Amino acid sequence: MAGLAISFGSGAMTNSISEVGFYDALFIIGSNTTEAHPIIGGKMKRAARRGARVIVADPRHIELVDYAELWLRLKPGTDMALINGLINIIINEGWADQGFIEERCEGYDAMWKVVKEYTPAVVSEITGIPEDKLFAAADIYAHTPRAGIFYTLGITEHTTGTANVMNLANLAMVTGHVGVEHAGVNPLRGQNNVQGACDMGALPNLLPGYMNVNAQENVARFEKAWGVELRDQSGLRIPEMFDSVLDGGLKAMYIMGEDPILTDPDTNHSRNAIGALEFLVVQDIFMTETAKYADVVLPAALYAEKDGTFTNTERRVQRVRKAVEPPGECRADWEIICDLSTRMGYEMKYGSPEEIFEEIRPLISAYAGITYDRLEAVGLQWPCPDISHPGTPYLHENCFPRGKGLLQGLKHEAPAELTNDEYPILLTTGRMLYHYNVSTRQSGVLESLRPYELAEINPEDAAAIGVSEEEEIRISSRRGSVVSRVTVTDKVPPGILFMTFHYWESAVNELTNSAYDPISKTAEYKVCAVKIEKARAPAKKQM
Repeated sequence: MAGLAISFGSGAMTNSISEVGFYDALFIIGSNTTEAHPIIGGKMKRAARRGARVIVADPRHIELVDYAELWLRLKPGTDMALINGLINIIINEGWADQGFIEERCEGYDAMWKVVKEYTPAVVSEITGIPEDKLFAAADIYAHTPRAGIFYTLGITEHTTGTANVMNLANLAMVTGHVGVEHAGVNPLRGQNNVQGACDMGALPNLLPGYMNVNAQENVARFEKAWGVELRDQSGLRIPEMFDSVLDGGLKAMYIMGEDPILTDPDTNHSRNAIGALEFLVVQDIFMTETAKYADVVLPAALYAEKDGTFTNTERRVQRVRKAVEPPGECRADWEIICDLSTRMGYEMKYGSPEEIFEEIRPLISAYAGITYDRLEAVGLQWPCPDISHPGTPYLHENCFPRGKGLLQGLKHEAPAELTNDEYPILLTTGRMLYHYNVSTRQSGVLESLRPYELAEINPEDAAAIGVSEEEEIRISSRRGSVVSRVTVTDKVPPGILFMTFHYWESAVNELTNSAYDPISKTAEYKVCAVKIEKARAPAKKQM
């Protein structure tokens, strides 16, 4: 969100899911879409079958490579150099949309001062992508009017994640591929309601509706609505919270719908911080690894046991309807929060999620025209400023929320941790089709499809340590060590290992690096250095 908010003034997917199957060119970078977002991935395959020109930038041979006209197999952590190289070619070849740049953008000179240094030869050396493929990708993207950019965590989970996103915005603006149907910059959200959570102010520096918490007029707006004095200073992001705990600052946490023991990088650091808390409350639907550390566990209702709304990746607000009653003492999150707030001295007396939504509408202009009645069919996409507005399928048609789009000069920076003689293998992480984060392992059906981790290892690396299909290896980094079974495959090139984060038995985040992006504070899950060896068989018991 942070990168697009800086470049455009709005941190959201610019276009609609329904458009995906009708693009004429798709630039898919840092997104294993068919596994992490299979519905959208299916639409991408449909687009390819109808003749769309697909460019995939990914170190791994993901499924979409089989549908691609061009596969840019870049080295992990070199996305910035690749994007700069494409912009360099587009400008030098005269393929840029000068009219769009002059009318809709600012900062061109500052951008070009940096980009001009990223010649095809330089970029090929950094990324490992042949120069002819760089030219072909730039040609396809620049000359196809209906061309879209699609990215996910492969772009953002780096120490340069925010800058990567801003550079993709540069690429779209230089070619005029934004503000129209079937062309834009499309982050595919990692959770079903992460867009809605951000919209509602679940960020430490923003109030609901992306209003800066440091601006007194914004604070006054919500003080009036809620009848209480509000803090006008930014809060902490997750890694800052953990650091503060270990520094003796933060004493208590309320963790809701999150399992940082498994999902945050450098698990030992997270575990030490959570263990050092004086008081921990966890609100969740399962007894998670993090909940085991809690002083109080508040059992919550899951999606089928509550009413409300989700706002998805295309900004579509949709109704959630209760199908069954929650079991035992489980309750809807909003009910738990209301009771807790009331007991702490601020009375919340909402009768239903719809009543809460009615409070949202006058406070967040993008939601002003959305009502529960209007959401009955297929939902509405914000911004929807009034009751007669049909919703907005694509953004930035005539102008950007910030006025002119901001072009920036952004230099390639190496990942925080590189390989060396002791740790010669580069580990990258992600999701798989059969599981989603960590809770789906509670499903017997999904667990039967993939009950254990299979780390992807190249045949050369497997041969070097004498390991075969589904045998176990030990993977060690500067932070920890885990054991995993392997699958031997050329999906990954030599020197690279891929693992998912779904399995507590092979908890990959014991290994990952907690170095993070300076703006978003998102950790660098996609690159860390490890060493591998064949796991020793357990010693036989003496009779």
